[in-house]
Amino acid sequence: MVEPSAPDPIPRPLDHLPLRGAPTDVALSDRDGVLDYAGLEAAVGALAASLAARALPKGARVASWLPKTRMTSLLPLACTRAGLVHVPINPLLKRLQVSHILSDSGAKLLISGQVRLDSLEPGDVPDDCETLNEEAGRALFESAPLPPSEANPDDLAALLYTSGSTGRPKGVMLSHANMWLGAISVAHYTRLVPQDRVLAVLPYSFDYGQNQLLSAWAAGASVVPLDFLAPRDVIRAVAAHGITTLAGVPPLWVQLIEAPWPPDAALSLRRLTNSGGKLPPSVTRRLRELFPAADIYSMYGLTEAFRSTYLEPALLDTHIDSIGKAIPFAEILIVRDDGSETAPGEEGELVHAGPLVAQGYWNDPERTAIRFKPAPPASRYGGTAVWSGDRARRDEEGLLYFVGRADGMIKSAGNRISPTEIEEAAIASGLAAEAIALGYPDPLLGQGIALIVRPVEGVAEDKLRAHLKRLLPNFMQPGVILWRSELPRSPNGKIDRNALEAELTS
Repeated sequence: MVEPSAPDPIPRPLDHLPLRGAPTDVALSDRDGVLDYAGLEAAVGALAASLAARALPKGARVASWLPKTRMTSLLPLACTRAGLVHVPINPLLKRLQVSHILSDSGAKLLISGQVRLDSLEPGDVPDDCETLNEEAGRALFESAPLPPSEANPDDLAALLYTSGSTGRPKGVMLSHANMWLGAISVAHYTRLVPQDRVLAVLPYSFDYGQNQLLSAWAAGASVVPLDFLAPRDVIRAVAAHGITTLAGVPPLWVQLIEAPWPPDAALSLRRLTNSGGKLPPSVTRRLRELFPAADIYSMYGLTEAFRSTYLEPALLDTHIDSIGKAIPFAEILIVRDDGSETAPGEEGELVHAGPLVAQGYWNDPERTAIRFKPAPPASRYGGTAVWSGDRARRDEEGLLYFVGRADGMIKSAGNRISPTEIEEAAIASGLAAEAIALGYPDPLLGQGIALIVRPVEGVAEDKLRAHLKRLLPNFMQPGVILWRSELPRSPNGKIDRNALEAELTS
């Protein structure tokens, strides 16, 4: 395969994303029909003009709580063109999480479907936030198009809400340049071309999911959005659209390799990309057997810096445990506690520097200061870097290997999950006196969720599960609830998480 030319490193406003398809090439194929690249430009411009006409102040946050529709596919570009900031909300979230995101972001407009809007209760939407039913929002595409913006590439473009090990979800601030360069980077190292057809199965609220759109359009390829209920839905879409490119997380790949594939559909795939957790070697080997024409890209990323590393597909067989090397526009260092670089084979903290580093956490200077700090002295970029807390090492060939996470964040099925959110939901029920949420190894999910509870007297497990199902999305539901009359304590009187973790994994 011919190596593509080096990507253009000059950041521009996101709505200047270089759409390399010919005007008549298909850019988007969704439930509303087909948009060629000329139609994509016109639709983005029209939506941007309608948003600008609402007289929202520059930089106002526009939230979308929707599945993959034409609206959510175009909002990332249209909001930036209108001088607004897009806040995509995972459609799986429920009213408590949505309410937090709307309040925390200071959203001035929420676009959603009527069923979702009806699920919200008084007080969930801030008084100064307007709601718009998506059906009524179709009229937003009828305005005369707004031309591309002259925004500063460092201007805020999006808030992506992600959970950490403590507290509620926090908004990662992404600039135009962050998202623009991320799209160019992925299109480059995965060798996307205009002939490719990308099946977008991941939620747009994920940086990985949103990049399905932007990297495909940067390469002039075609995108087919899909909200699926079962593996067969993905297989049917691959067959129907001649899909060449599919991005997923480990649980999805496990489901897909267990399902029957028509030979033509399997052979149409040329590119598989994985992030959100390491693929077990047995799954990787089965993917290679089932999709012999596909390159498999194993990747590691941080929402705070978009994506960090990828493993060249040709190295997969010989270095299956590696997370590879830095992607274009990323600088990855492994450092000791004093900030000096480690020697080959020596474990240290993974630090990501360069123009993909986000601007910090929205309205949260304290947590920003913990994760976003000056780059190590050895950095060629300098400036602010993301200190991941993750432990890694580098071999003599420069390949990186993930060792482990330093914080208590649970990463399950590609989702970053705050233990604190689950614990607070359990205690708020009045059914648990104390609760601790922990991750445990799971071959399908990466990590499963265990909730250890000291219950209020007389409480039954089914009552607590029913309460959690009402408050938390499916991906945050504990797989295991363990009941304890007492929880272990550290010398300072705090619950001893390490002792519980040791018990859980013994």
